[in-house]
Amino acid sequence: MGVLSYTIKKSGYWNFKELYEFCFNWFKDHGVSVGEDDYTEKDSGAKEIKINWSMKKKYTDYFTGKMTLKWHITQLTDAEIDRGGKKEKTNKGDLKLAFDADLASDSDGTWEKHPKYKFLRGLYDRYIIKSTNDEYEGKLKGLGLAFIADVKAYLELTA
Repeated sequence: MGVLSYTIKKSGYWNFKELYEFCFNWFKDHGVSVGEDDYTEKDSGAKEIKINWSMKKKYTDYFTGKMTLKWHITQLTDAEIDRGGKKEKTNKGDLKLAFDADLASDSDGTWEKHPKYKFLRGLYDRYIIKSTNDEYEGKLKGLGLAFIADVKAYLELTA
């Protein structure tokens, strides 16, 4: 099981371009590298967009946080809202963001190159650095929860 798994959903008005930039910049500002593995868009009057991000945050030479963010957007259309007496361009549609995070040890594969080292790695992970592993899992979980809270606030979601 991973460190954290959470899904955010929103139906209604929100700005796709601004949310995309917000999420990308949030990870960048927190020292996370972001790669876009997939982007597909179908347009049949209303757009359906699927995006998959893979992200990494290197904590040490041994521990790396690995995260994914899967976007699934349906019924996306351009819209206009009245905000404070001014018309504002935005979007309307259904959004689902699925965030997952897990901690990887020996992410560069150093201990996997020789069977003896592989065995020692198991002992090392299980008995010697268990508390260190727990510490980095906590940091990764905190990072994920902060991202989720910030996106929910950005989207004006209360629950």
